[in-house]
Formats: sequence, structure tokens, C-alpha cells
Amino acid sequence: MKPQHSEVKHSPATHSPVKRRIAFQGELGAFSQVAAAQLAGGDFVPVPFQSFEEIFLAVRNGKCHAAAVPIENTLHGSVHGNYDLLLKYNLPIRNETYVRIVHNLIAAPHVKFSDVKRVYSHEVALNQCRTFFENHSRIEKQVYYDTAGSVKMVMEKGLRDAAAIASAAAAEIYGANILKKSIEDDRQNFTRFFLLEKPKRREPLPRGKEEKPGDVTYKTSLVFTTRNTPGALFRSLSAFALRDLNLTKIESRPLRGKPWEYLFYLDFIGHTEDTAAKNALRHLAEIADMWRVLGCYPAGKL
Repeated sequence: MKPQHSEVKHSPATHSPVKRRIAFQGELGAFSQVAAAQLAGGDFVPVPFQSFEEIFLAVRNGKCHAAAVPIENTLHGSVHGNYDLLLKYNLPIRNETYVRIVHNLIAAPHVKFSDVKRVYSHEVALNQCRTFFENHSRIEKQVYYDTAGSVKMVMEKGLRDAAAIASAAAAEIYGANILKKSIEDDRQNFTRFFLLEKPKRREPLPRGKEEKPGDVTYKTSLVFTTRNTPGALFRSLSAFALRDLNLTKIESRPLRGKPWEYLFYLDFIGHTEDTAAKNALRHLAEIADMWRVLGCYPAGKL
């Protein structure tokens, strides 16, 4: 009789998926964290930083998988410094989203509106609530470095005569109370955000082979420079006009080291692999001194 051996069953090793670490500027509860949640498309770890340059560095150095970066606001305009950082760090744009900016007056629990004498927030947020301050002239505006950070500060210091302006998410995170909702002047207040990632060795096409033409609207962002000669910018833009490509954004930034010369940041609707876009980029390359595609990504929707 052969000896019997007990059969030992080994359960397969289970590995919980690594959550993506998404960097953003500001404290937890900032509007950039709201954008990160929209851009991540699933579970992620929000990683706050004090400055925009820090979040670019965090992605480049591998500390974070991606970053949510504001690039323009419908009322405040472009975030010019981030255009410069896009060129400096060369992190490809993978996606974009729009966040509706709703400013709420937030205070510690049991603080009444009549108790509030000072309101803290980022300068831009304060300026977007001018009507509120005009109607309540007894309240003093106090500039703080971050919207969500102002809520955190009011709560940590236990201020009973002060409030903050920030998102509803900030009130929830820090256990604060919303005294007044949506105090912004203009309800059509949106901020556009980019999702940036570290460049890969071989850049894949953003769209899959299974997608049919027209399933997804793509947007391409690029930067270029031209010689300071008559008609140079007109000829550069004609590369897109002649091919009926819709330009959705153009932004100029000073070219460092060359006074009164400029970088031009441009967005157009189209995919870099489309025939019209390929021809336009080849045409631009013949005119521009320098050009670089910053990203080709699904266009966000309001």
C-alpha cells in the first residue's frame, strides 16, 4: 500500500491594487481635490502640497502617479504660472475636467452668522464674492493662502468671530458648518483642470482601436514660438484655419531670455493622428522656431 499524502491547498496570493496618488495644490477639501476625484475615475489617495511647483516635482520624481492642475477659470482667467510649469517639466496632459466653483461661508459649529466679523479665504475666492461683502459691510475680508486651508485654520484655532469661504467638501472634512451656501457673484464660475502624468518611454495613442470615429471628442494642446517678424503669428495660425480645425484657446507667455518675444499656447479640437491635425502640425513645424505637443486627451464637458 502506498503511503497516503494529505493534499495541501494553497490559496492564491491576493494583492490589493495600489491606489493612485494624485497630487494637488492646497489643503484637503480644496477645489483641486474635487477635480482630482473627477479626473481619477475611481479610488485614489489625495496628496496635498503647498505650491504648484511641488506637485509637478512630485509627479516627475515618482512620489505621485499624477497631478490635478488648474489651468484657467471662467472669471479669473488663466493660471499663468502653470503654463510656464507645463513647459518646464514636460508632464503630458492625459485628461481634463471642469469644476463648478461654489463658494460657501463656513464657520465652526454653533457660530451664528451675526457673530462673524472676519472672513478668511484665497484672494481669488474673496474677489468672486464681492456682492456678499458689499451687502455685509461689517464683515472684514482677510486673505489666506488657500480656501480649504482657511477652514482648517478657523477650526484649529477655534475662532468664534470668524468664518471662511471654501467648498462644501472642506466643511465636511474639518467638521465645520455651512452658514450660507453659494455666495459667489456668478454662478457660471468654472475652473478647468488638467490631469498630468509622467511621460512614458513609448507614448501610446490616447484612443483605442475599438473606438469608432466620433465616439470621443479629443483636444490637443501645444506650445510654439515664432520669429518676431510681420505676419508670423498669422501664418502659424493659418496652419489650423486652412484645415478647419477649431481653436478653443490661445495664450501668450513671455519667452525668458528674449525680451518682447513670446511663447504661444494653443488648444484645438482634434486628435494628433487625424489627417487634418497631422498636416497642420507639419505645416506649423515649417514656420515655428520651436513647437511641442503638450497632450492629446479626451475633451472635458461642462
